[in-house]
Amino acid sequence: MIKIGSIELPEFPLLLAPMEDVSDPPFRRLCKMHGADLMYSEFISSEGLIRDAIKSKKKLDIFDYERPIGIQIFGGDEEAMAMSAKIVETVEPDLVDINFGCPVKKVVSKGAGAGVLKDIDLMVRLTKAVVKSTHLPVTVKTRLGWDSEHINIDEVAERLQDTGIKALTIHARTRAQMYKGEADWEHISRIKSNPNIEIPVFGNGDIDSPQKTLKYKEKYLCDGIMIGRAAIGYPWIFNEIKHFFETGEILPPPTIKDRLMAVKQHAVWSAEWKGERLGLIEMRQHYGNYFRGIPHFKPFRKKFLEILTLDEMDHLIAETQSFYDDLTPESSL
Repeated sequence: MIKIGSIELPEFPLLLAPMEDVSDPPFRRLCKMHGADLMYSEFISSEGLIRDAIKSKKKLDIFDYERPIGIQIFGGDEEAMAMSAKIVETVEPDLVDINFGCPVKKVVSKGAGAGVLKDIDLMVRLTKAVVKSTHLPVTVKTRLGWDSEHINIDEVAERLQDTGIKALTIHARTRAQMYKGEADWEHISRIKSNPNIEIPVFGNGDIDSPQKTLKYKEKYLCDGIMIGRAAIGYPWIFNEIKHFFETGEILPPPTIKDRLMAVKQHAVWSAEWKGERLGLIEMRQHYGNYFRGIPHFKPFRKKFLEILTLDEMDHLIAETQSFYDDLTPESSL
């Protein structure tokens, strides 16, 4: 069993990464249903929360069926981070996570996210400010360093642990890599081998199959794995990994019916949370991911992008299912 403060997780937990414009309550609910053990909100600007920005406040929405759930904040000002942690406390998540890993220019240019990797003293001060301002467990997600010439994760891990954080997630790339190139998990293995590190260390980067998850678990010794892009349009990955760990067998891939059911659930929950029209408009980014690699789907994708009501969704799902049911055995999936 892995513990983060008083939160009890399985022996090797699978975490859903916080992803901007992806990890909202409808998507998290689907991933929870398919085996995710711990999830996080989309990252939230500390300054946005303090200004009472509507978009930032909306990201605080969490639901009991998601638990355990963490809310992730980012920023470069100690006072703002402390105040935002207190605001986060009011919605009673299970933990607060600090984002020191986002590589996006608009975040980094404000001295936040991965931008803080250039100044470990500031990273420590920001983390201390959050830890002192909340009774909730505080965790951190970060990267190896700014670039290959400035990998500082060893110092970061020890100094952040000393601030009182309860777990650390390491995306095994530098900020300069963004999401390109291969993640280098050897650094995670080294952190885990450091006798001074006592908190759980979770690995992140390039995990996209049950086989790779088991290989990385055994080779790099991390306490759990965080999955991000591989779960987009494919929430089944969590249970596939768990099944492989338990049996050594690979589950068959989701059928067209499974994929359509997931799309419908995601769309219904999105409509309930955001309103029907907006919920379905914001679903448009997901359809292609659910049917990636599926032959003959292109005409249906265009239709999915046009629907604005759940009734239209129901009719299109029935039409799509009927089409694939009627495929000849030679061309069926």
